[in-house]
Amino acid sequence: MAERARTTQVRDKDGGAKDTPKSRRTRIQILETAMRLFAELGYDRAGNAAIAEACGLTRGAMLYHFPTREDLVEAAAWHIHAAREAAFEAEAKKLKPGQDALDGAIDAYWRLLDSVPFAAFLALERAGRQDADVAKAIKPAQEAFDNAAMGRATPGFIMAGNDARFQASRDLARFALDGMHRAALTYENEARIENVLTVIKRAIHMLNRKGDVTDLWGE
Repeated sequence: MAERARTTQVRDKDGGAKDTPKSRRTRIQILETAMRLFAELGYDRAGNAAIAEACGLTRGAMLYHFPTREDLVEAAAWHIHAAREAAFEAEAKKLKPGQDALDGAIDAYWRLLDSVPFAAFLALERAGRQDADVAKAIKPAQEAFDNAAMGRATPGFIMAGNDARFQASRDLARFALDGMHRAALTYENEARIENVLTVIKRAIHMLNRKGDVTDLWGE
């Protein structure tokens, strides 16, 4: 995919882009390490020097592949986006015969919010709220995820359509889960989370014409 191609370009002696097996391996190593450190340490603490050290690379080698912080962040954002899509696809294959696809999508998204790719992108989004350069670098990958989240990236889960009602159901599930994941619940965590997940599933079923939608959507 185009996002993958963006992560494999290196510069030749004239400043152009070329691919070699070694350079591709090194770039993937850098981007995998950046993703992990963004998730573990946050954006600010996972600087280029820390990423290079974790990869066992010199500063010069790091600069050869990513001359600026913005270059690294943009490539990392696409790399993380691809990792999130791959995670969705892997979850879609785990659906059991007879399992409700909508319920499976919601459960999968909830689980994936704790994964390294999702934590890493959240770190970039938080940084982007304070840094315009970060916001600009990650925006294309953000938009790609927004267009695909729980939709085209998960064809095995949700095939409800693309109208306004479907969009509302998708957004309701996604943003409710995102918000709950970031909330600091102080008591009865498991029971409260399970209750909210149940309500979200019921609402999504109704919005997708699998129940009485009267109280949720005015035709």
